[in-house]
Amino acid sequence: MQCGGAEQEQSGGDEHRRALVGGLRGRVLEVGAGHGLNFAHYPTTVTRVIAVEPEPYLRQLAVTAAAHASVPIEVREGTAEALPAEDEEFDAAVVSLVLCSVPDQLLALREIARVLRPGGELRFYEHVVSSRPPIARMQRLLDATIYPHLAGGCHAARDTGAAIRQAGFQVQDERRVEFAKGRLEPAHILGVGRRP
Repeated sequence: MQCGGAEQEQSGGDEHRRALVGGLRGRVLEVGAGHGLNFAHYPTTVTRVIAVEPEPYLRQLAVTAAAHASVPIEVREGTAEALPAEDEEFDAAVVSLVLCSVPDQLLALREIARVLRPGGELRFYEHVVSSRPPIARMQRLLDATIYPHLAGGCHAARDTGAAIRQAGFQVQDERRVEFAKGRLEPAHILGVGRRP
């Protein structure tokens, strides 16, 4: 399941999605595919995408989006913590606005590492806590109270970059993206990690 909205897509999200999957090759696992916003951006060097989505309504939207993609995409039911895939099956994995909503980031990231071949890439575009202390404090307060209930389980104040490193990925590139100054909307990170 993906967190985020149409406003983000119009203010740069679409561009970030292109960068997220640009240059990928081989077999790719997309975790939490949502309604398939990344599908249109996969390059033809990708031979197959397995897209995992737990929520039935979003999964059906993803199936529709997959039918219009330029690469073969199979949408499967599953969760980040128990992926329907074999060990070392994929060349790359993509997570996009999903690690903010999984119950256990470390468990999900270790499961992703399990299905990646050694040297495989983790491409990520994720919510993270703001670098501005007053906004970060407010995000933490909202996370501890109502925000996850209102935003489909999304936690705006997670340090997802640190979780990726803690799970054993070697982060090769990471940049912070903030859409609107002064708003409580989560910041984002966009980057590449590699399974050792």
